[in-house]
Amino acid sequence: MEWSSTQHFWLIILCFFVAFGPRFIPLSFFRTRKIPLWFNEWMRYVPVSLFTALVCKDLFIDDNFNISVVGKAPELVAALLVIGIAYWTRSMAISVIAGLVVVFTLAVFI
Repeated sequence: MEWSSTQHFWLIILCFFVAFGPRFIPLSFFRTRKIPLWFNEWMRYVPVSLFTALVCKDLFIDDNFNISVVGKAPELVAALLVIGIAYWTRSMAISVIAGLVVVFTLAVFI
């Protein structure tokens, strides 16, 4: 099936609304209400837990959903270095850049 320019346009518009809705609805709901302190404290842990889940899945679970570290040497070395760099510098930008450089370097030479 070949899509026309009009169909592409409507697809982009619909994707906009699908992406905008989950952001706008909570914002409009909580704009006039006071958010409880317990909720704010609980939400502080969400980014860390999501990031940890993504990193652990990439490092320790293979394509067949088996727990394995075979063939993950560049990623594991980069993860250990990034943990140290992040702890030492407290900078996400430096940590991400260092991790990318280490993974790229190890992937090229291994």
